[in-house]
Amino acid sequence: MTYAVIMAGGRGERFWPKSRQSFPKQFLPLIGNKTMLQRTVGRLEQFLNPEEIYIITAEKYKDIALYQIPELPEENIILEPFGRDTAAAIGLAAILIQQKDPTGVMIVLPADHFIAEETRFQEVLQSAAAAAKIEHAVTIGIRPSRPETGFGYIACGQFCQDFAGIHSYQVERFTEKPDREHALEFLESGSYFWNSGIFIWKADLIRRLIAEHIPKLANGLQEIEDAVGAKEYPQVLKDVYAQLPKISIDYGVMEKAKGVIMLPGDFGWDDVGSWTALESYKKKDSDGNILEGRGVLVETKNTLVQSSDKVVATLGVKDLIVVEGEGSILICHKKKAQELKKVINAIQENGYKEIL
Repeated sequence: MTYAVIMAGGRGERFWPKSRQSFPKQFLPLIGNKTMLQRTVGRLEQFLNPEEIYIITAEKYKDIALYQIPELPEENIILEPFGRDTAAAIGLAAILIQQKDPTGVMIVLPADHFIAEETRFQEVLQSAAAAAKIEHAVTIGIRPSRPETGFGYIACGQFCQDFAGIHSYQVERFTEKPDREHALEFLESGSYFWNSGIFIWKADLIRRLIAEHIPKLANGLQEIEDAVGAKEYPQVLKDVYAQLPKISIDYGVMEKAKGVIMLPGDFGWDDVGSWTALESYKKKDSDGNILEGRGVLVETKNTLVQSSDKVVATLGVKDLIVVEGEGSILICHKKKAQELKKVINAIQENGYKEIL
């Protein structure tokens, strides 16, 4: 059978101050009335039953996830005792899926993406699952529309084969987030795709790939698996998980694995990774401004303002992000939206951790 694993443990720091450690981005209604997690589950429920959908998240977010997705069985909320990046999270999910279905296929995807064409999204994922059933590790690539420096890239190789009418291609290599010069080269070449962070494989295959490329992680996962079903499992999970290597599945496995294939994701994808990414989904005034909440924008151009309960006034500015909420205010130039981590670090260093 096919299962989905939604990764929902991130802190969403690039959406501070709306996104907080206690209630991060994936649980917020950034686009429309539904939260990002609810939108992700909703599009999967068109071809998977709730029993086949898993959410992996931090222990402190369990109640939020259950409240927002009440149709999922409680045991399908996989809880990480600590954040150890995506390789550990995916390995833990693979263990639990294998307990249920030794030959199960996993669709692994983030909780916070926007998908414009959901029917096509479902078609591509089902084709990818068909490829995974015959022992392929599969990723979904997005044809770039701009020289984006905030995404990783996939170098697309030769045609592989069709799966339900959708072409697949060999992956030549994964490339980390480039500078603008290289991003322009990738865009102009026509052979590079954005790395969507969506992966499809059999649970036993990803376990083997982890064993090959991250043996320390594989050993820890085996200790956890040996304790599944025993009364000491929660303590074993906590003790072992704390020692697992903190590494992403991209860097730890996918950049090193042989024979990975890619299916193009032509379904209107956006990772909604920063405040500027929201602009495509918001109504602008004649000066290119977006105002959500109470405020007045005077002689202001191309500026995003969000306010929870205060009136925000601007005068003679342009290209800014102004977000007020939970007693904090962010003022950021749009060109710096991808660098909000610098603000988070400065807040921590100056003793304001309570507002994170």
